[in-house]
Amino acid sequence: MFPSLILQGGRWVAGGWISLSLLGAISPSTATATVPNPVSPEATLAEATAANPTAQGQILIINGTQATVPWMISNGQIGLADYGVTDQLGATLLSSSQPNRQPVQWFTEPGGAVELAAWVHGGYRYLDIVPLAQRHGWQVQPQGNVLQITAPPAQVIAVRRETLSGGERLTLDLSGPVLATLSDSADALTLTLGATANDRVLREAIASPAGAYLGSLTVTPVAGALRFQASASKPPRLFTRANQIVIDIRADTLQPHSIAWAPGVRWQQRYVSVAGQPFPVYWLQLDPAQVNLRPIWTDPTTAIGTAPLTTIAQRWQAAAAINAGFFNRNNQYPLGAVRTNNNWVSGPILSRGVVGWNDQGQVRMERLVLNQTLTTASGQTFPVQAINSGYVQAGIGLYTPTWGPTYRPVLEGETIVTVVDDVVVNQRAASTLGAAGLAIPTNGYLLALRSYATAAQALPPGQQVSLSSNLLPATLAPFPNLIGGGPLLLRDRALVLDAGLEQFSRAFATQAAPRSAIGTTPNGEILLVAVHHSPAGPGPTLNQLAQIMLQLGTTDALNLDGGSSASLYLGGRLVNRSPRTAARVNNAIGLFLQ
Repeated sequence: MFPSLILQGGRWVAGGWISLSLLGAISPSTATATVPNPVSPEATLAEATAANPTAQGQILIINGTQATVPWMISNGQIGLADYGVTDQLGATLLSSSQPNRQPVQWFTEPGGAVELAAWVHGGYRYLDIVPLAQRHGWQVQPQGNVLQITAPPAQVIAVRRETLSGGERLTLDLSGPVLATLSDSADALTLTLGATANDRVLREAIASPAGAYLGSLTVTPVAGALRFQASASKPPRLFTRANQIVIDIRADTLQPHSIAWAPGVRWQQRYVSVAGQPFPVYWLQLDPAQVNLRPIWTDPTTAIGTAPLTTIAQRWQAAAAINAGFFNRNNQYPLGAVRTNNNWVSGPILSRGVVGWNDQGQVRMERLVLNQTLTTASGQTFPVQAINSGYVQAGIGLYTPTWGPTYRPVLEGETIVTVVDDVVVNQRAASTLGAAGLAIPTNGYLLALRSYATAAQALPPGQQVSLSSNLLPATLAPFPNLIGGGPLLLRDRALVLDAGLEQFSRAFATQAAPRSAIGTTPNGEILLVAVHHSPAGPGPTLNQLAQIMLQLGTTDALNLDGGSSASLYLGGRLVNRSPRTAARVNNAIGLFLQ
C-alpha cells in the first residue's frame, strides 16, 4: 500500500481529504481540513513517499465513478495518462512542439490553453494535472492502486440543441467547469458530469425534440453527478469553452493537431483530400535515431493467434504500434513475412512487398522472394515452399520452434518429417496424429510434405539433410527485421502500385476501405499511417492511399493490412478508431522508446 497523500497548496501532505478552493496558487494556510486530525503541512511529498518515490496505479475514481487509467506520482507531479485527461476529464489536447509540455483546452477560450508538464514512462505519456487541481479546487487522494479526484460540482444552467450543416450540436451552459466523461458507444451518446441542475432545466432538456443525428435526451442522477444519454447516428466529439460543454454529432469531427508526443515521436492527424474527397488521416512521424521499431505478434511463444492491437502492444510493452501483415482469420496463421533479428517468425509469400529495417535507422521496401532449398546427403534437392506460414500449396512447408511448441497439420494427407540436428528421425502421416499435433524439436524442425511423394521417398529416417536460403533482392538480406504487407505503393516518389504482380485480386485492389501503411521521407523519418472512411463516403482505394502517402511527403510506401484491422496504437489506446470497431490482428510493428 502507498501512503495516503493529498495535494495542498501545490504540495503533497500525508492524511485525509483537503479542500482546494482558489483560482491560481494557494498557500497551505488557506486550505481547510475536512476530516479530523489534519496532518501538519510540514509533511512534504518527499517525506510521505520516502519508501515509494514513484507511486503508480491503474484505477481512477472521478466523483465516485471508476475507470481504468494509468496514473503516476513523481517529483511532486500527479500524472494521468494523456487519454485519461481527454476521456475522463473532458480536456482537448492541442498542438505542441515540446514533448515535455502539453497545452490543453479545458473550459478556456481559444488562446487561453493550460500548459501541463508531460513525461513518458512505461509506454504511457503522463500529463501533470496539478495546475488544473489547483485552479479549480479539486480534491485528490491516492490510496494503493487508486487515485481519487473529486471536483466541486457546478450547475447546469441550460441545455441547448442546434442543427449544423451535416450534423447537430448539444451545448450545456454551466455555472463553472466540471469533470466530464463521454463514453465510447456504437450508436449512443453518454455524458457523465459532476453537476447539478434544477427541475426546470432538466424538464426542458428532456422535452427537447429529437433531431436527425441526436435522439431524445434522458437525464439520470448518478452519485452526485448527472448522466445525459441519447441515441447518436455519428460519433460524438466533446470540447469545452468558458463555462460550456459542447458536443458535436457529425461525420467530420476529426480535430487536426500535431503533437510532439515523445522525443522522436510526433502524433499528427488531419484531413487529406484526394480529388476533392477528404479522408481522415492519423499518423506517427518517427525519428529512427531516437526510437526503435520491432516486429511484434500475438504471443512471443508462437506465431499463431490473434489479439487486439492494444493487447499485443501492451504485452510487448511497446509505446506505439500499427497493425502490419495479413493472416488467415479462421486458423489465425500468418500470411506473409515477419522476421526479427534475422529469425523468421513467418516467411514471405507470393513476392509481395515488405519493409525491412536495421538498428541504424535504415529502411528499405521491396517485393521479396525467399528461396529455400533442402539438400540430402546424396545430393537430391527440393524447394521449400514457405517457412512458418499459413499459405499452403503442393510442396514442402517448413516449421521451426518459432512457429510454436507443436504443429497441427493444415491439410489432410500431409506427411510430417521430423528433423533433429540435420538428420531425419521419423515420418508420420497426418492421419496418425491426434488433436494435439506433433511436437517441433527445439534443435530441429518439421517438414510438412503436401502431395510430394518424391520428397517423402528421399527422406527416410537416418537421412542427413541441410537447408540453404537466399533472399531476392539481395539488398534486403542485411536487414534483420522484416514485415510483409503489400502491395508496394511508392518507390522514390514514383507510383509503383501493381496489385496483380503481388497476386492480390482485382477486388482487393479496387476496394475502398480503411487502410494502414508505412512510409519513409527524404530526411529518413518513418511514418506509420492509418486512413479511415471519408465523411462523404468509404475509405480510400489503394491508389488513393498512394496519393495520400505522397501528400504526407513519403518517398517510399507500403500498404499494410487494412479494413477492420487498420489500427494505430499510442500510449495505451487506439488513436484512429474506437476499439469496438477494430478487429483482432496477428502481427504488428511496435515502437520502443530509447
